[in-house]
Amino acid sequence: MLDELLTAAAAVGAGAVAYVVAGARVVKQYERGVVFRLGRVVGGIRTPGFTMVIPAVDRLRKVNMQIVTMPVPAQEGITRDNVTVRVDAVVYFRVVDPTAAIVNVEDYRFAVSQMAQTSLRSIIGKSELDDLLSDREKLNQGLELMIDSPAVGWGVQIDRVEIKDVSLPDTMKRSMARQAEADRERRARIINADAELQASKKLAEAAEQMSEQPAALQLRLLQTVVAVAAEKNSTLVLPFPVELLRFLEKAQQQQPPPRAAAR
Repeated sequence: MLDELLTAAAAVGAGAVAYVVAGARVVKQYERGVVFRLGRVVGGIRTPGFTMVIPAVDRLRKVNMQIVTMPVPAQEGITRDNVTVRVDAVVYFRVVDPTAAIVNVEDYRFAVSQMAQTSLRSIIGKSELDDLLSDREKLNQGLELMIDSPAVGWGVQIDRVEIKDVSLPDTMKRSMARQAEADRERRARIINADAELQASKKLAEAAEQMSEQPAALQLRLLQTVVAVAAEKNSTLVLPFPVELLRFLEKAQQQQPPPRAAAR
């Protein structure tokens, strides 16, 4: 009789251990658990740690609460100014309502991916090429709002959307390169013309000052001669001032004619 009782107790104990092992679950720190009992959600969200479910009756679905980094495949579209481009992006999102992420949508990752692709195509068609290249922050915000609106019902929150790269056709790249080169050349010519204008004003002021003092012109000429002679690699031709030639001519005319020799 005692042996039968011990055997029954051991069987009950083994059954209890098997029941506990079958119903024991562990939820990790970055996860939350949703329990389905006969197909219906019961209880609250299972927090991280050890938890129990009824074997063969309950089913525990774990949901990852970490931020997911999802690349959006490159989408080809035509901008508002009729330029064909390929744009890819990356979406950062996380689950904020585990029950809604399991119940309201079949696969929230796939749903977010498809919504991101369609939204990216839509934003390409509404934008111009210059906006895609220079005003990406505004486009990122608009793209985030377009994805986040339907994602709220899926228990998903979009943290950030970033446009990674904008691929242009080769012909457009060459056209933009020529445009940039022409713009740089235009600015260089404007700067040179402005420098010539300022230099001409200064030269006019210098000429006006030198016209009042003729000796200043001679000093400037001597300075130029000294500067050229310092190079020692050129031939210097120094003209005589016209005033000096006229002075010599007048001096020659004022000399008395020579007397005839006595016979």
